[in-house]
Parts: sequence; C-alpha cells; structure tokens
Amino acid sequence: MKIHFIKMHGLGNDFILIDCVKEKLGITPPQSPPYQGGEMGGCHQDLVELSKRLCDRRFGIGADQLLLLYPSNIADFKMRILNADGSEVEMCGNGIRCLAKYIWDRNLSDKNILHIETLAGIIKPEKSGDMVKVDMGEPIFEPEKIPIKIVESSKFKVQSLKTPNSELIIDYSLQVNDKEFNITCVSMGNPHAVIMINNIADFPVTYYGPMIENHSLFPKRINVEFTEVLNPSEIKMRVWERGSGETMACGTGASAVAVASHIKGLTGKNVTIHLLGGDLFIEWADDNHVYMTGPATKVFEGTIEYGREYV
Repeated sequence: MKIHFIKMHGLGNDFILIDCVKEKLGITPPQSPPYQGGEMGGCHQDLVELSKRLCDRRFGIGADQLLLLYPSNIADFKMRILNADGSEVEMCGNGIRCLAKYIWDRNLSDKNILHIETLAGIIKPEKSGDMVKVDMGEPIFEPEKIPIKIVESSKFKVQSLKTPNSELIIDYSLQVNDKEFNITCVSMGNPHAVIMINNIADFPVTYYGPMIENHSLFPKRINVEFTEVLNPSEIKMRVWERGSGETMACGTGASAVAVASHIKGLTGKNVTIHLLGGDLFIEWADDNHVYMTGPATKVFEGTIEYGREYV
C-alpha cells in the first residue's frame, strides 16, 4: 500500500504527519474519552510497526515521531503521537504546532484557535503571526499524576501556586551510576524531569539521558531536560525525549523547564528557551496555564510504499 505523508519540523524536532481523515490506514483509533493509557495506551501493533518503519532514518523517511490526524467526536480534530520506537505518548508541543499549521495550510478549518483532542486532553493551538501559540494547559505537580514513585523526597509547598497544597518534587536527589542529579519534576500532560547543569554544551546527554528515562522511579519512563539558566528570562536546554532520544527541541519539555525554573526562584514567568534547533517562548500566565509560542515548518511531502513485507 502507498501512504501519502508530509514531513514537518518544529525547531528541528521532526515529524512524519499522516492525514488519516483522507488516508485510510485500516487501523481504527481508540474511542474517546477517557484519556488514559498514555504511553502504548491501547496502541494497535500495526501502528507500532508503522511508526518504527517510517521513522527509521536509514530504512524509512526518518523522524523523531509519527503524527496521525483523525476526526474527533469531541473536538475539531484528534492527534495521536507515536515515537520512533513505536511507543505512544500523550502530547507533543512541537508536534501539535505542526499539526495545526497543516490544518490551516490545507484549509481544513478556518478557526484561528483549534481544539485538538489528545491523550493529555483538549489542547488549543492558535495563530500568532507567522508562528503558532499553544495553550499547554496547567502544570501538574502531584507525584502520582506525573507519575513518579516517590517514598521520601525533598517536597516543598509553594503557596503562590493555584493549588497551594500541592507537594512538589523539587531537587530530589537521584543517583545514576557515578553521578548524583537533583531533579525537579512536572507533567505537561506527559512526564518531565528537569535538571540544572552548569554547562550543558559539553554535557553527555546521550549517556545519562537513557538511564534517567528508564529509571525505576518513573513507571511510564520520563522525558529529561538538562538546562542552564542564563538569566531570569533566558534558559539553555537540551532534551532526552522518552522513546526518541536526544532531539533538537521539545515543546512540552520547554514548558516544564519554564515552570521548574520559576518555582525554584531562578526565572520569571516569561522566558525564552534556547534549544539546539532554535528558540521557544514560554509564558506561565496568571490563569495558571502555560503558553508556548514557536514556528512550524513543512519540509516536503511524498508517498512511501508500506506493508508488512517492508517492515
């Protein structure tokens, strides 16, 4: 079978987008809601193999993730996200900007603000000049909702938050081989561990990233952000993405970093995140929602032959 695809990226975090409104893959998406399952939540094995095959940079098209656009019964559209290793995840900030740009470029909707159904809930991207601004929702701090298996930790109550009694995982000591890390954890619909580093340019992200991602502390694995605060409004960041490895950008990760750096008292609520692929602009607003603004770019489109004999 021939599959039509669009290759896109958000600051170098690249995606293969398949419009399943037009392209019939013969694989039925799960019913909605409820939003549960997250990673590999009911994901059909055929989709797992499809993602592995297409995202392979030598034998496929090559991408960090596969994005699938479906119709939705509760929103304008539905987005499913599969990593290069075939695992399904709840949300992707750069991915939803690319999905929104595709919808607008193809005149699939004339709305300036879209409602996109994801495993993390309804996410709302909107036009912002040449860029896309996304309401990423409210950060989640409760360990059981991130999720993190914490027994004893450095937890602090932050009275200025909307939920003042939430216990935060701030600077929790995590030993990984020869090194001790202080992690601050937050969910932006998917789990993140934020680590402050003095000089991230030379830091061995590809060595420590997978060990932290797969640590027993994290039952659904975790995205790991290595960050360097430059000043109260600028942060450098490198990211090890769960299921994809080191990527050039991560929208949910940048949002988590902005939240973590603020609750640690290192930055304000408006920050520019400098990633390997470029800059994202993050605002943690008074309504407790995190807003991310950045570009989305189409690279090319085409068709690829796909079948089990090609896997």
